Amino acid sequence: MGYRVIYIEKCEYLRLYLDNLKVEIKNDTLLIPVSDIQILVIDNYQSNLSVPLINKLTDNNVCTIICGVDHLPKSYILPMNGHFSSSGNISKQICWDSKRKEDLHAMIVKMKILNQIEILKVNNKDFEVEKKLYEFVDSVVSGDKTNREGLAAKMYFRELFGHDFVRFEEDVINAGLNYGYAIFRSLITSIIVAKGYIANIGIFHKGKQNMFNLSDDIIEVFRPIVDHYVYNNMTDDIIFKQSHREALIQLTNKKIMIDGRKQTIANAISFYLDSIFNYLDGEADSILYPLPVIYDI
Repeated sequence: MGYRVIYIEKCEYLRLYLDNLKVEIKNDTLLIPVSDIQILVIDNYQSNLSVPLINKLTDNNVCTIICGVDHLPKSYILPMNGHFSSSGNISKQICWDSKRKEDLHAMIVKMKILNQIEILKVNNKDFEVEKKLYEFVDSVVSGDKTNREGLAAKMYFRELFGHDFVRFEEDVINAGLNYGYAIFRSLITSIIVAKGYIANIGIFHKGKQNMFNLSDDIIEVFRPIVDHYVYNNMTDDIIFKQSHREALIQLTNKKIMIDGRKQTIANAISFYLDSIFNYLDGEADSILYPLPVIYDI
C-alpha cells in the first residue's frame, strides 16, 4: 500500500502515464507514481478519469473517492478481487459464529466509549460526564442489548459540542463529522477488500441495502479521531471550507497508538482488522485496542 494522500480539487483530466497518475490542469501537468498513493480524493465534479487509470488504481488497491457537487464523498472505486484467498475468507466470514459476533460487538462498543472518554479528557471536559461514561463501559453486555453505545454517544456529543448540538442536522459541525467519517470508512473498506473479505457482511450492522456493514462496525473506534479535529478546528466556523476537507483527509496520514506502538492510521486499521478476524475465526480471545490520540509522522 502507498503512503501519499492526494486531494484533487482543480483538474480537467486524470490519466495513466507510464504507471503514473497524470494530472492535467489547463496547460500544466503533474505526475505522481500510482504505487505511492494510499488515498486519492477527486473533489471536482467536472474531472474526467480514463479507464486505464481506474484499472491501475484498483490493481494497486488505491482508496479512490469521488465527491459530488456538495463536496461530500459519493462513490468509492474498489477492486473486484482483493486477495488470493478471498473465496476462503468470504466463506469463513459468512459462517462467523453469532455468539462471538455479539461478544465482539460488546468489545467494540466498550473501546469506542473509552476513546470518547479520552477525547473528553484531552479537551478538559466535565469529569462527571466522563465518570458516567465509565459506568456505561462497565455495564455493556454481549451484543450491547441495553444500547449503552447510543446512550454514551448522546451524552458525549452534547458534552463535546454543546447541549444544543443535534447529530445529523445540517450545520458545519455535522458536515465535518460526516466528511471525516466517510474518508475513514472508505479507507477501511479498501483495506477489508485487500485482505480478501467483503464489506457487505458485518458484525453488528446488517442493513440489507448497506454495502459497507463491516466497514461501519470497524470505524466505530476511529470516529473520535474525527470528532477531536472537528471540535478543535470547526466549532467557530459557519461554512465547511476546503481547508477543513483537506485537513480531514490528511488525518489518515497521521499515527496512533495500537498494541503499544505508534502506527500509521492505515497500519493501525490493518492490525485491528487482523485481530478481529482472528477472534471471529476462533484463533484469539481478545482484540487490539487502537487509541484516538494522533501523532504526526
